[in-house]
Amino acid sequence: MSDANQHRSELKAFLFITIVLFPILAVAVVGGYGFIVWFLQVLAG
Repeated sequence: MSDANQHRSELKAFLFITIVLFPILAVAVVGGYGFIVWFLQVLAG
């Protein structure tokens, strides 16, 4: 029974990471990169 509970918690963690965490990190990385490029263009004129 403990093995089944561990499998279920691992599945929940995997789904949380793939559905919630990775998309948020992807948007943050792309947005951060875009902000850095924009800011450098503002500074360089």
